[in-house]
Amino acid sequence: MNKICIAGGGPAGMIAGIFAARAGSRVTLIEQNEKLGKKLFITGKGRCNVTNACQVEELFANMVTNEKFMYSSFYGFDNRMVMSFFEELGVPLKIERGSRVFPVSDHSSDIIRALQYELRRLGVEVRLNTKVKELLFFEEGFLSEAGEESCASKDQKPAVKGVLLEDGTIIEADMVLLATGGVSYPSTGSTGDGHGMAKKAGHKVTRLYPALVPFVVEESWCRKLQGLSLKNVSVKIKQGKKMLYEGFGEMLFTHFGVSGPLMLTASSYLTKKLEEPAVLMLDLKPALSEKQLDSRLLREFEANHNKQFKNILGSLFPAKLVPVMVQLSPIAPDKKCNEISKEERTAFLNLVKHMTMTISGTRGFEEAIITQGGVSIKEVNPSTMESKKVKGLYFAGELLDLDAVTGGFNLQIAWSTGYAAGMAMAE
Repeated sequence: MNKICIAGGGPAGMIAGIFAARAGSRVTLIEQNEKLGKKLFITGKGRCNVTNACQVEELFANMVTNEKFMYSSFYGFDNRMVMSFFEELGVPLKIERGSRVFPVSDHSSDIIRALQYELRRLGVEVRLNTKVKELLFFEEGFLSEAGEESCASKDQKPAVKGVLLEDGTIIEADMVLLATGGVSYPSTGSTGDGHGMAKKAGHKVTRLYPALVPFVVEESWCRKLQGLSLKNVSVKIKQGKKMLYEGFGEMLFTHFGVSGPLMLTASSYLTKKLEEPAVLMLDLKPALSEKQLDSRLLREFEANHNKQFKNILGSLFPAKLVPVMVQLSPIAPDKKCNEISKEERTAFLNLVKHMTMTISGTRGFEEAIITQGGVSIKEVNPSTMESKKVKGLYFAGELLDLDAVTGGFNLQIAWSTGYAAGMAMAE
């Protein structure tokens, strides 16, 4: 019977523990928080977007970083298998817009409870309020806190032998899985401890960035729109002449800039490129061509020919947006509609189709849904999640240099990599 120690009680750690235990292994799951799944509890605004019900091939298309690495684990435990797993545990699921999958109850606690019950049923030892301090490695018959650098021979591949807890307790294990998460939402316990342990074991950790995170915008007029949500807008983001991102969807104005699903997705593609400001161009009427919008504006002006320009915009835009459109418009607010020239109308049309903002950066890890970057996948076996540098050391979940856009895809990465690691450790 394999003795397995898992550091991290998030989705990847819990799923790994369940499948390793189902396969007959003796599993100890260590979590530094007072409960399991603390970050999982707040995902999907507390509803838990478990996965996405798209075709399996689309899982790869929605990944941002290192999608090829996921080939084996996505097919080994795909989205349909995840859905079946939870429904078998007594959690009915539903599919919503964008093929997002949620528990019918809309409560993430139901997902966590089901995982906890299964861990308990299988006899997994769960240690809460417990922190792993160091990985332990086998060196010439002794337990050592040092990693690869301490090996007697540089040709000798070190082997993990357990973990040292902060209170001095040693837990010996045949295999250790690090599933400690990234550094986003540090209040949930994601503090980067696993990255430190991976480095000590000789692994490279790529630079970490906040991802699925709101943008900070320079223009002060954005603050006046705080709380305004716009659906069905399209966006282009450029740096000079280079197009960085194009998308369509829903966005939200905040007190510091822009957020919402469309902007969060864009951030994952841009976060590494924002050492210089980028220009965001918003099309407020993407369903209309410039010619169609011009005809619409002309009709509005003709139908309200004696009204002032500022008083006719309510039929075109949400009330909160109207004062800002008046402020940014080249047309004088008090000008009557029958006095607006073709040139002025064209300039206003250009504002509607190309509302421009300057992105100066993103918010920090405290507001990022996920971490971009992590343990280099070049040093991890994609089929088993085992380290190529240290025998018996495994990685899963957000700790790895893997990430995807919103919609349940990042949790799918956690389930798939956790399953792969759990099954491999139990063999």
